[in-house]
Amino acid sequence: MIAVLDRTLAALADPHRRRVIELLREGPRQAGELARAVGLSAPAMSRHLKTLRESGLVEDSHPGFDARVRIYALRHEPMSELMTWLQESEALWSAQLEAFKAHLESDA
Repeated sequence: MIAVLDRTLAALADPHRRRVIELLREGPRQAGELARAVGLSAPAMSRHLKTLRESGLVEDSHPGFDARVRIYALRHEPMSELMTWLQESEALWSAQLEAFKAHLESDA
């Protein structure tokens, strides 16, 4: 799980890739659409989409009408794993803060 989480966080570290994720939450899109919406050149978008594919955050498919066209869509598994990790981290910190609060109040 740690390797998947590392790839997910590394992919999400870039603001352009986070914007692509936001756009894909609305539904699948073509690479050219994403490039225009984010304001990047086609080669730059291609590099970002490659990173997102390699991290497992997105998948691509080719419609039957044109094999040159790629349609990108979100994959939910990496985000689910990230959410699980965040919830576990939040629980740990909440428990530690509660213990610290109880310690402070017991000394008062």
